[in-house]
Amino acid sequence: MNNLEKYKTVFCESFSISETDLEGDLEYNSIEAWDSVGHMSMISKLEDEFKITMDINDIVDFSSYEKGKKILKKYKIKIDK
Repeated sequence: MNNLEKYKTVFCESFSISETDLEGDLEYNSIEAWDSVGHMSMISKLEDEFKITMDINDIVDFSSYEKGKKILKKYKIKIDK
């Protein structure tokens, strides 16, 4: 499984959504499951999956599916298409 597939899987499992829900730009609070609790759960799963620890500023700035890809690049996690 490549990094993009891992990333998608974390989102889909964290928020009980399908991959088609990731099209466009899924944003924080745009779905009921992506609230503050859901956000922290998703962050924890990403940290476990990619073996990283995110800085608090990055956790707060992680406001959308697309923005998350950019943030992970800071941690040398390449999310290819």
